[in-house]
Amino acid sequence: MASVLHKLVLPVLVLFCCLFSCVPQCANAHPLKICKFDQIYQLGDSISDTGNLIREIPIGAATAFARLPYGETFFKNATGRCSNGLLMIDYIAMAAGLPFLPPYKNLDAADFEHGVNFAVAGSTALPSQVLAAQHIFSPVTTSSLNVQLHWMFTHFTSICLNSRDCAEKLQNALFMVGEIGGNDYNYAIFQGKTMEELRSMVPDVVATIVDAARKVIEVGGKRVVIPGNFPIGCLPIYKTAFQTNISAAYDKNHCLKHLNDFAKYHNKELQNAIHTLKQEKPNAVIVYGDYYNAYQFLLRVATSRGFERERACCGTGGKYNFNMTTMCGGAGAKVCSNPERYMSWDGVHLTQQGYKIMVAWLVNNIFPHLLCHI
Repeated sequence: MASVLHKLVLPVLVLFCCLFSCVPQCANAHPLKICKFDQIYQLGDSISDTGNLIREIPIGAATAFARLPYGETFFKNATGRCSNGLLMIDYIAMAAGLPFLPPYKNLDAADFEHGVNFAVAGSTALPSQVLAAQHIFSPVTTSSLNVQLHWMFTHFTSICLNSRDCAEKLQNALFMVGEIGGNDYNYAIFQGKTMEELRSMVPDVVATIVDAARKVIEVGGKRVVIPGNFPIGCLPIYKTAFQTNISAAYDKNHCLKHLNDFAKYHNKELQNAIHTLKQEKPNAVIVYGDYYNAYQFLLRVATSRGFERERACCGTGGKYNFNMTTMCGGAGAKVCSNPERYMSWDGVHLTQQGYKIMVAWLVNNIFPHLLCHI
């Protein structure tokens, strides 16, 4: 078993070192540099928000993401990132040789030359009014995917003379359409919806995501990554809420099977829709971002390297160090002494180390499909 794990993990860890210059001879070995991306544009939620939510009025500045311990590891200050440090989009930008993406809401101070981050923590794929019609309340923000697209097109209007000029300006850009949609399901399930009701939401959520990618391509996007959902049954927030003594409810990684099965269902439907979009838009390179299996890889690395896989680094109480009423940043919540040994930062989002390992797998997985060598 150890030799099999070694063969599985080692190649990606070598890439991981080369991506992030762990050794001197790999300093210039960032694979995405071959793509020569001029910009990266990000749509999404808290997995990729680099500071939009905390600039929203009135709730943003009051969220825990606007203060320490969020951001403590890398920035030594809160930036609005829902982690102790860097996110996957930060590492993707590094791998492409580009600076970190500024949040769109930082209009006064940001330099948008190399891309913009439109993602907002807490956002949904479906518009908040559509969810409200299904009695699902969006408690954090109404800046859903359609709002983020509006921001993006407003930005392009400001930098492009016309559609032809925009197509030329964006021909070497990378577009990340998600991850998004997870909050549609999060809000639904924690507001009492059944798994059957969640499954009934999937077609609309998937159609909304893929339609956003279609609009990105129609405005000039040539390379688009559309990520899937995480194995949500592995997250402390869900493992706490649905904790059970029934051993058959858990898989070999101690994740809740029924929730991971739902995530796989969403991802399968998303991949089917991406396949159709590829046929519709043959001149664009459209790649599925397999966040599900990137997380599974993280679990294997965590096991081999002795990381804490179950408990959140920042939180309080219970088997998973997570309490919905006393979350990270709240009174009584404590931070672990060594976040680099933890996968989960706050029970919902990963640590900087967790995201770093996921990106090493992701870049290795998506790079061949981006056709950057052509």
